[in-house]
Amino acid sequence: MWTELRTARAAAYERARPEILEHVPPTARRVLDLGCATGTTGEALKARQEVEVTGIEIEPEYAREAETRLDRVLCADAASVPEDLEGPFDALIAADILEHLVDPWTTLKAYAALLEPGAAVVISLPNVNHWSTFAYLARGRWPRKPEGIFDATHLRWFTRADALDLLDHAGLKPHTVVRRRWLLTRGSRLDRLAPPLPLFTFQHVIAATKPA
Repeated sequence: MWTELRTARAAAYERARPEILEHVPPTARRVLDLGCATGTTGEALKARQEVEVTGIEIEPEYAREAETRLDRVLCADAASVPEDLEGPFDALIAADILEHLVDPWTTLKAYAALLEPGAAVVISLPNVNHWSTFAYLARGRWPRKPEGIFDATHLRWFTRADALDLLDHAGLKPHTVVRRRWLLTRGSRLDRLAPPLPLFTFQHVIAATKPA
């Protein structure tokens, strides 16, 4: 069962995330990665700059792999701050993790308290306002998939406005929102038309800052 699930999720959860890393400042020296999976994103960050990366991962097999790539890995539920986690951090990554939590509002606020003033925060969340949601609902079904927007383990759902509210609740100030889209070539006519349309967006990557 674990092998089948891992195979299905490998492309989504076990690869380095350049779309996340581009929002981590080159000046960051102590980074916390929530739901770090196998640590590939943190490993890519460490290859790019001198930085200490701490990861939190609930899956033991993922955590063991991450330990070979990151400076420190806590095998724990990221829903609450582990007792032995010590800040401050100057950057926080929460890529495709918050939607898996019962109370992501409280969780993000708790981790924000461990950040230095001026720290960078990068989150990514699936966009429930994607056109496929309405297509499934029109057929009277709610899909449950091994990954993506309809990952069966998602507990919370977010539009762009919901994601911004989540950051605001944690006392964080968003400054960049990137809409990620399927089946569009960057620079194409359709790509130029699509940005204002949330129905084309399957994921939001949002960069924010903890106010000084």
